[in-house]
Amino acid sequence: MTNSAETLHTVALTVNDVPREGTCVARQNLADFLRHDLHLTGTHVGCEHGVCGACTVLVDGQAVRGCLMLAVQAKGRSVTTIEGLTRSDQELGVLQEAFSQHHALQCGFCTPGILMTLVEVLQDDPDPSEMALREALSGNLCRCTGYQNIIDAALAAAAALRQNQK
Repeated sequence: MTNSAETLHTVALTVNDVPREGTCVARQNLADFLRHDLHLTGTHVGCEHGVCGACTVLVDGQAVRGCLMLAVQAKGRSVTTIEGLTRSDQELGVLQEAFSQHHALQCGFCTPGILMTLVEVLQDDPDPSEMALREALSGNLCRCTGYQNIIDAALAAAAALRQNQK
């Protein structure tokens, strides 16, 4: 995979609130670093061109395409992956629970990227409209669901999160 002449770089970062460290070549993308070096396989790699959204993770709270960001760019930053959405007691997070209740996933390949996109959306807008959700998710491709159940789940999760804020 790597040329023996390539320099390895140490990348120390926080992933899902846990300090982590690994080494990689400068050209390794963040998604591959998370999957292969840190063994967090929930982040999926689809198109490898930033089009499908399957590799979406949060970096310092912002949704980014893990296939387009280099791992060395994440040095010193905070990354949240799909594994970080599970509550500390291993129960599903609000979004994950809503996806389950509303049958918003089928094969599940795109689901981690969609959930990470929605985390940012709901942080920025706790009461999004259906149209705002559709626009936000326009960069996440899903071949199975038809999207309506995803929208329904996102709206339900937003309502639950607002209720929890009271």
